[in-house]
Amino acid sequence: MSSSIAPRLSILWSFARPHRRTLAKGLALALVASALGLATPMVTKHVLDALGSASSLTRPVATLVVLLFVGAAVSYWQWILLGALGERVVLDARESVVRRFLRATVPAITRSPTGELVTRVTSDTVLLRQAAASSFVGLINGAVMLVGSLVLMGFLDLVLLATTVAAVALVGLAFAFLMPGIAKSQQQAQEHVGRLGGVLEGTLRAIRTVKVNRAEERMTERILADARASAAFGVGAVRRESLAWTIAWSGVNLAIIAILAVGAWRVGEGRLEVSGLIAFLLYTFALMDPINELSQNVTALQSGIAAAERIRQADALPSEEAAPSAGRPELHEPKEPKELKELETLKELRDDVPVLELRNVTAAYGPDVEPAVRGVDLVIPRRGHTAVVGPSGAGKTTLFSLVLRFLEPTGGELLLDGRPYRDHTHADLRARLAYVEQDTPVVPGTLRDNLLLARPEATTEELLRVLDDVRLTEKVEGLEEGLDTPLATANVSGGERQRIALARALLATPDVLLLDEATAQLDGLTEAAVQECVRSRADTGAVVTIAHRLSTVVDADTIVVMEAGRVRARGRHEELLVSDTLYRDLVESLRISAVTGAPVT
Repeated sequence: MSSSIAPRLSILWSFARPHRRTLAKGLALALVASALGLATPMVTKHVLDALGSASSLTRPVATLVVLLFVGAAVSYWQWILLGALGERVVLDARESVVRRFLRATVPAITRSPTGELVTRVTSDTVLLRQAAASSFVGLINGAVMLVGSLVLMGFLDLVLLATTVAAVALVGLAFAFLMPGIAKSQQQAQEHVGRLGGVLEGTLRAIRTVKVNRAEERMTERILADARASAAFGVGAVRRESLAWTIAWSGVNLAIIAILAVGAWRVGEGRLEVSGLIAFLLYTFALMDPINELSQNVTALQSGIAAAERIRQADALPSEEAAPSAGRPELHEPKEPKELKELETLKELRDDVPVLELRNVTAAYGPDVEPAVRGVDLVIPRRGHTAVVGPSGAGKTTLFSLVLRFLEPTGGELLLDGRPYRDHTHADLRARLAYVEQDTPVVPGTLRDNLLLARPEATTEELLRVLDDVRLTEKVEGLEEGLDTPLATANVSGGERQRIALARALLATPDVLLLDEATAQLDGLTEAAVQECVRSRADTGAVVTIAHRLSTVVDADTIVVMEAGRVRARGRHEELLVSDTLYRDLVESLRISAVTGAPVT
């Protein structure tokens, strides 16, 4: 048992280690409070002896009063110290996990249900509060108080001590036998809470789908299955804890009965004073405190270890490197003549070199998974519109994941401005890109918060300009708080979410604008306005779209046709209608016709 608990205990200790000085102060205060508590029965004995000998009671009674008030002050200080420490441990754990989640690679995060990850930050960290902050102190203090009580009881009477030790040993054996089961039940209960959070979060996100398919009861039962499992394991832990406490309480009370019987006999034999018996009984009654403290902290420790292990699993998530960003080169703000010459040279080079290039790129979503793209060669010029089309599973979204560096290639290489991706940090690459997702989620916060994600320094005038470009001005003017309206209460449609995402991307003025079917939920008039924005953007920078609509494809400078993870063909709309059968099939399947060039055949 010791060999298996040591590494698990070290995980929990890793959360407390940064606060070891505060823990040491808390332990010192706890030991002082315990020492004052241990002294009280002995002083009480002196009070009783003074009564029997007609001596003055002033000094022993005054000592009791001092012990009471000093003990209360020390306990109060310790309570505040360890309570505040517990909150700091929880805060540090949450900060660590949140940072790890947001710095992790996209595949690592999307591998687990979102709700399950959220429980690591919420409920799991709460279990650390007592375990990492006060359990270590409580265990040491409880052990010292228990040993101290037994030593002082032995000083009073060894025969009565032997009776007490037998009861304490019985309690210790009970806890040693029951605690592993309690820890296992608590860990399983917490795992089911995590699963519950994952399923619930996904269900609420898809609530419209659930309702339209009349699946409320089925999803309820699926979610409650984990809730019931968690409750069952929790009840199992409670039963074991109750049994342990019953044994402890019965053992101590049995010891008290035995002490009274044996103590009365020894007093009658003249081998023990009445004051000594009373002091011994006070220690026996007080013996429940260290036993209580030890058992509570062992239980909290078990829960904390289970929570710490789940939290530390976040450390295993692969992270994107956090190297400092060199920043995006600004061609329009040179400060010195030498810098001006170097930047002009860089500008000429960048005009000749493609902004993005993929050379024989192969990529897969796992070591044992078939590649999603194979041998892809693609050149994205510095200006112009490139459209990527193909059937489902062709590798279009994977292509974007590679460009955005959500996914690393297993073969070939990507280049930005002629330099391999490996020479750039993730932050440097993404400072040059903007991305509009097909699902277009909104980030928690206000409309302003969502627009400022890429450019926090943008002015209100700039925000209103891009909102006008995507035809959202009227919507914003109709909101009670305008730009500062929380999007959770703004009741934005799918098309409005797409336009918010596009406005954010346009505000960032990227070198490459990546659009994943960014007009799929727009009406014809709004789409025409948005397409005008895209065409305008293509005149000054690169635009790459994943497209299924003719309106997106027909004006593209280059159309790339993908199939089964490979580039099948490339060219303009008119050329591909003539030269590529898959492209013609895609056009026919969408029931669109060529407005220019050869007819569909």
